[in-house]
Formats: sequence, structure tokens, C-alpha cells
Amino acid sequence: MQIKDFLDKKSIKPELKSRTKEEVLEELTELLDKTGKVSNREEFLKVIREREELGSTGIGYNIAIPHARSSGIKSLVGAFGVSKKGIDFDALDREPVHLFFMLAAPQNAGGDYLKALALISRFLKRRRVRQALMEAKTVEDIQQIIEKEET
Repeated sequence: MQIKDFLDKKSIKPELKSRTKEEVLEELTELLDKTGKVSNREEFLKVIREREELGSTGIGYNIAIPHARSSGIKSLVGAFGVSKKGIDFDALDREPVHLFFMLAAPQNAGGDYLKALALISRFLKRRRVRQALMEAKTVEDIQQIIEKEET
């Protein structure tokens, strides 16, 4: 499995408009919706909000990986966005988050969902990857970084 298997170019945004945690969740969900893999947007938003209430998915290193399984999702899908200014996401290290990777999966998803989460985490923990993604200006730039770093 590779990130490009579940990250469609329609769901990548090099400059998020969001300024708050709630706005990020909505904007990334909107990106997921563009892929056609969301059957119930409101249901997914409810579930992702509940997941964030359990504990922030801001893992540090200016990264957040909001993720959830939901009956409102047809198949494994991701969305990626960058906030150049950074957003308070209640991250573990209390630093603002710049890189957001949302992962959504059907309610009954198992192994692939966990593999995808681990893959994203490993990918974003690399400093050069984070720096390159922060400097990316276009969707194509982001796709090239992912392609290059996954091979």
C-alpha cells in the first residue's frame, strides 16, 4: 500500500483557508467529499468531531492526522492540506499544526485502515518531507513529493 492509493489529487490543498480546528475538520471533509467516496458527509463530520474530543490527533512536529471510521464513508480515502500560518489543534507538543492528513474509512475497515495510518505517520515524521510539503505551492508539487519519497 502507498499513500497515492488513497489520496486523490482532488483531496489535496496546498493552502487551507481554515483558521480553527473546527474549520480544518470541515475543510478536509469537504476535500474528501470531492473524491466521491463519502456517502454521508454529516455522519462523517459527527464521527471525526467525536474522535477529536477523545484526544487530539495533533501528534507533534506540526502534524495532525485526524482519522475515523464511519458508515458515511464508502472506501479508504485521505485528504491532505497545508496551513502556512499554523493552527492551534491542541497538539501534544502544544505547537501550531501546519500539515494535516485526514484519513477516513468505512465502519468495518480493519487492517488497511491501520496500515494507512502507520504509513502516513512514518511518512510525515521525516523532517525533509515536512519541509518540502511546507514549501509546496501546487497540488502537483505535493503529489511529486509523495511519489518521490515513497519510492
